[in-house]
Amino acid sequence: MIHLNEDICQPGVGLRSTHFPFLENKPQLKVKWFEAVSENYMDSMGRPRQILQQLRNDYPIALHGVSMNLLSSTGTSDTYLQKLRSLCEEIEPFIVSDHLCWTGIKPSNIHDLLPFPYTKESLEIVINNIDHAQNKLGRSLVVENVSTYMTFKQSEFLEWDFVLEVIKRTDAKLLLDINNIYVSAINHHFNPLTYLDSIPQRIVAQIHLAGFTDMGDFLFDTHSKPVYPEVWELFSHYIAKAPHIPFMMEWDEDVPEFPIVENEVAKAIEIWKKHHNEKR
Repeated sequence: MIHLNEDICQPGVGLRSTHFPFLENKPQLKVKWFEAVSENYMDSMGRPRQILQQLRNDYPIALHGVSMNLLSSTGTSDTYLQKLRSLCEEIEPFIVSDHLCWTGIKPSNIHDLLPFPYTKESLEIVINNIDHAQNKLGRSLVVENVSTYMTFKQSEFLEWDFVLEVIKRTDAKLLLDINNIYVSAINHHFNPLTYLDSIPQRIVAQIHLAGFTDMGDFLFDTHSKPVYPEVWELFSHYIAKAPHIPFMMEWDEDVPEFPIVENEVAKAIEIWKKHHNEKR
């Protein structure tokens, strides 16, 4: 099995079908691991699964889901969790993650990351769902903070306090999406450093970087552009204190050729090296 080396810089990238032909030729890469969207491979035994298996021979793989529905009041789907467990047994990912959100009420799934109020009731729901998912998967989860575009009067916690309480009361770790923090901070008028500085490095298993779209009245987390300077600054601030956390670049819409995406990864590597004097 291929593992990440915790003593060195750990850059990764999101696996996208646009890049399959490029990656099939086994080029020399700057990235050390790939993150695959779980749902794209759970029900496929065709070419996507073959590419994932091929990459798994040479690189560690993280599985990142968008449909676990961890804030659903009707609970998570055991059918979904069994399919995910089967994929995990085959691929042996070093991280399995999903989002702190809900995606619909059984049996519907609207394939969007929906917001929720930060209340004690929501906290109990997500804790129960994470516990159930971890028991079904036979492993700990990593959960991601999402970008938001509305707030709720009912909320009893600040978002970062809610996230910390979730991690405290489960065996889960955090997938710290720095772009999402910045998007939400601008949309809801808070200081992103307040959020970022509240997150201890020991609870973070992975970092996401991506690009947003400025819609004029708000920022939209589209993953369709390079990382913005403001997000690079936040990444630099956090990674300076956290050299061993794996980080990666997401690009989901208007996906360019792989070398362009990898160039964004190279920027992250240079920021890491500035703080940690990595000689490569």
